[in-house]
Amino acid sequence: MSETSETGVLRTGVQVDGESASYLTVEQDGPAVLLLHGTYWSRVWLPVMDRLAEAGLRPIAVDLPGLGRSGGELTLKTATVPAIADWVTRFASALKISGPIAVAGHDIGGAVAQHLLVHDVLEVSRLALVNSVTYDSWPAPHVARFRSPGDAAGATADDVLDARRRAVTAALAGAATEQLITDYLEPWTDARVRRSWMALAGAADSRYTLDLAPALRRSTTPKLLIWGEEDAFEKVEYAERFASEIPNTALVRIPDAGHIPTENAPGEIARALVDFFTA
Repeated sequence: MSETSETGVLRTGVQVDGESASYLTVEQDGPAVLLLHGTYWSRVWLPVMDRLAEAGLRPIAVDLPGLGRSGGELTLKTATVPAIADWVTRFASALKISGPIAVAGHDIGGAVAQHLLVHDVLEVSRLALVNSVTYDSWPAPHVARFRSPGDAAGATADDVLDARRRAVTAALAGAATEQLITDYLEPWTDARVRRSWMALAGAADSRYTLDLAPALRRSTTPKLLIWGEEDAFEKVEYAERFASEIPNTALVRIPDAGHIPTENAPGEIARALVDFFTA
């Protein structure tokens, strides 16, 4: 089923591994830009998608399996960064996306994007990271608390929803309103999505980004970091380190923005992405 917003952003789906993979896009010709979320869902990219489309790009913000509006359910095995990266390549294949593609990742989606680049799983032409996990910056405490099998098994629906509400409220920073918080939380009212999210939390491991660092230092692919400076989860110091150590990397800092800066400064972030992806 497809639905179109007033901005022209369309939610539609495609079959991957026998399940529906839901994604936001603007249906038009133009270079594809693959937008990956992490512990949230494709909603994090919605504020910038229309502006990317206006620049002639074809933005595609997919919901990972079992999360957001996608079908299926993640397990500890399928929720690892390498496993999700492999799924993303199957998603791209289902959309018949071939050739070099620009990729942007937020949160753990940034780890997946880095993995795609380093392991050449998908031919990545340009890499943008928005308040992404890097090095040993993750998992954040509010995610790590669900890594223990005992804690995960004992977590009630109210426990998960309360934890997600507090995390979303902090991540939205000054953009947080009750309506926006409710909008972000809606997928977690589904027990299947809560189980998938806890699998993602359980599989969260900083070795997946630490192991990529040597190859990233050798990479010549253009990279852009966009960072909300008030992020209490993925601190801007990690972005500064990445920019100083990884070649061909530029850093755009977003003052007074939190972990989901697309909600705080969509115009500024969209301009930075457009300039980068159309260079």
